[in-house]
Amino acid sequence: MTVAPYQDSDKNKKEQVEQMFDNIAPKYDFLNHFLSLGIDKLWRKKAVRILSTFQPKRILDVASGTGDFAIATARLKVDEIVGFDLSEQMLKVGEEKVRKLGLEKLIKFKKGDSEAMPFENDEFDAITVAFGVRNFEHLQKGLDEFLRVLKTDGVAIILEFSKPRYFPFKQLYRFYFFHILPLVGRMVSKDASAYSYLPESVMAFPDDQVMLKILRDTGFRKVSQKRLTLGIATIYIAQK
Repeated sequence: MTVAPYQDSDKNKKEQVEQMFDNIAPKYDFLNHFLSLGIDKLWRKKAVRILSTFQPKRILDVASGTGDFAIATARLKVDEIVGFDLSEQMLKVGEEKVRKLGLEKLIKFKKGDSEAMPFENDEFDAITVAFGVRNFEHLQKGLDEFLRVLKTDGVAIILEFSKPRYFPFKQLYRFYFFHILPLVGRMVSKDASAYSYLPESVMAFPDDQVMLKILRDTGFRKVSQKRLTLGIATIYIAQK
């Protein structure tokens, strides 16, 4: 069964994800940083350090949301960053953040579907995506698009939640993820489903070696991963 935000909805997953992020956009940044105790910022910094070794000039930030990853990559010597996302309301928050930082000439936002992107083949040196690929309705279509729009030798840096493996952290994590996080998220965001969908979608996502195999089967010639904070999150590095 496909894990989607609103199980009683007649919309497909893609439409539900767009609706969910439109709903929670005003509180998204606060909840992200609060519920992760700010660790998500450190994860992005780690991902940007890895990205910097590839010296990209044109970056596509997929599932850009409010632009945190795009903004984090702005410290690199790049020519252009395109933030691409399905949710118009999330992008509006991102655009305002970029304006306040004076980065509007470097970072541009575009609304669209990550499984059918309006970009040319071999257009970008790098793709970044943080906590977005598990929201794709069809993961393989999205990864195929990554491969298509990347230049030869280009790299996709995928930061995504994963599942801790070892006792007792695994049990503590699951308790927090399934009981505390949804309760706080529901109270602050006023969306009854968004922060219940988050742990459900993480548990359903093919992480670790399964994800690496999917990336290889997609056609990426070199793939690796770096697990973070005892396995709460993982950075996947996939080179075309």
